[in-house]
Amino acid sequence: MDVKKIFEKQKDQNTFIKVTAKPAIEGTQKAALNRKGNLLFNSGDIEGARRIFLTTGYSDGLSRVGDYYQSKGRSLDALKMYWLAPNRGKAEPILEKLSLVISTLIRDDGSDHNE
Repeated sequence: MDVKKIFEKQKDQNTFIKVTAKPAIEGTQKAALNRKGNLLFNSGDIEGARRIFLTTGYSDGLSRVGDYYQSKGRSLDALKMYWLAPNRGKAEPILEKLSLVISTLIRDDGSDHNE
C-alpha cells in the first residue's frame, strides 16, 4: 500500500495529517512566520494564518483560529485547532458536547430497535 498516494487523493478535501516531528525551523524564522501568520489572521485570511500556525506549532495562533472557527459554528474544526495547540481548556467543552450528542444518538438508536 502506497501511503503517499492515499494522502494525495485526499488533498482537496481539507484534511490534515498529524505528524510527530515538526519541521526544523530556527527561532528567527519561526518568529517571522508567526508575525506573518498574525498579520494574515488580523487581515481576515484565517486559512493562510492557520497553515502558518500549524507549520510553526504556534499555540496562541492555533487557539485564536479555533476561537474563530467556534464563533462560526465550526466546532469540529475548532476542536482540531484546540487539540493541536494544545489548549485542553477550550477543547474539553466541545468534547463534552460531542460525547453528549453521541450518547443521545446511541440511546435513541437502541430504543428504535425495541419498538
